[in-house]
Amino acid sequence: MITFIICLSLLIIAYFTYGSYLERLAEADDANVTPAIRMEDGVDYIKLPRWRVFLIQLLNIAGTGPIFGAILGACFGPVAFLWITLGCIFFGAMHDYLSGMLILRHDGKSLPEVIGEYLGMGTRAVVRVFSIALLVLVGAVFILSPAQLLSTMVSDVTQQVWVYIILAYYIIATLLPVDKVIGKIYPLFGVALVAMAAGLLVVLLSGEYEIPELTTFHNFQLDPEALPIIPTLFITIACGAISGFHATQSPLMARCVASEKKCKSVFYGSMISEGIIALIWAAIAMAFFHGPAALGEQLSAHGNNAAWAVDVISNTTLGKVGAILALLGVVAAPITSGDTAFRGARLIIADIFSYNQRPILNRMIVCIPLFIIGFGITLVEFGVVWRYFAWANQTLAVFTLWTIYVWLVRRKKNFWVALIPAIVMTFISTYFVFLSPQFMGVTDKLISAPLGVISTIVITFFAYKKAYKNNPE
Repeated sequence: MITFIICLSLLIIAYFTYGSYLERLAEADDANVTPAIRMEDGVDYIKLPRWRVFLIQLLNIAGTGPIFGAILGACFGPVAFLWITLGCIFFGAMHDYLSGMLILRHDGKSLPEVIGEYLGMGTRAVVRVFSIALLVLVGAVFILSPAQLLSTMVSDVTQQVWVYIILAYYIIATLLPVDKVIGKIYPLFGVALVAMAAGLLVVLLSGEYEIPELTTFHNFQLDPEALPIIPTLFITIACGAISGFHATQSPLMARCVASEKKCKSVFYGSMISEGIIALIWAAIAMAFFHGPAALGEQLSAHGNNAAWAVDVISNTTLGKVGAILALLGVVAAPITSGDTAFRGARLIIADIFSYNQRPILNRMIVCIPLFIIGFGITLVEFGVVWRYFAWANQTLAVFTLWTIYVWLVRRKKNFWVALIPAIVMTFISTYFVFLSPQFMGVTDKLISAPLGVISTIVITFFAYKKAYKNNPE
């Protein structure tokens, strides 16, 4: 319990301390007119109240990642608490806030266009393709995971039927102006998501369950050799610590926020909130199953299906009404991330081709192929889709972190806040590529780890050259 309370307290304190420092670093100023006001178009650029923008951003980024990822990451043991806390404060929330401010300062342009401004046109071309692929993967993942949950809640309706229903909703939400569907129903989903986290937090604090303490860095996975803490934990728990997907969502709200001073709560605050959700789910998963080792055994016996764990935990700890509310929160999170994933892909493609998105026909021309591809991905085994999504997620974060680093260097600001996370995540992502059987499969750590180090050095040198290209001093 002590470890959990300390981590929870640090996340809350960080919003008021480190978040405020980053706000000063970015020189947020309400005298600067935001794109929502300067470029209002009635479709994507629309001024919305801060509370609404915050809830939309939280729901955009809080898919099943901070829930499913936290449950799977809890199998590593209490070390997951450390990664969620430090990762969220110094990696993820920093990444989300500074990338959000950077995108805001570039008229709410989509992430690849902003990255191209700092890392070059070649990198922009790579990130364009990479971002669209990731967003379609996200959309597919967040069709499948809520469909799995809903089929457990309503046994008379099959998972495939739920896939069709969710996909139909995505099409509507992606095509209509941001204030018509997203702006109206997200606050309701937000209540369910917050209530779910609050209910589980009360369960944890009641003392009925014993939360493991961080007294060792032991890896509690059933096969620790196949799933080493470094780099696998950092890939497994993404959305609760750091996620590149978040920066693809920032343009949506950068086009709706009314002033720069509101960005701390919208971007840094939403990520801290997601970290708290991940921390709660990691804790309840370990406590409910009486430790990380037993959790791993139970998950393995049920096909590593985190949706099963969510269903069992919610129904047992919160009672019938509470469980329904909790499951609605868990279902709402991925659905609201899935529709904005497809919306984000639409905006990226529109920015690439300078394609006017006011006419609904133009939006349909961009969206329909994306939905066809997304539906095709849902036919692939969920575990395979999730592994590639998780790696792609962290790799996109690497691109964004290096962009923030170059931006800070050129502005002669404290670049260390981005440089250290960029180096760490570059190593994690490249090491995982060489180590994982899903990619290069060089399972010998004595080979794959040095290859990760060499790749990190090369990428760091590339970013350094970009940063100081116009800053010789």
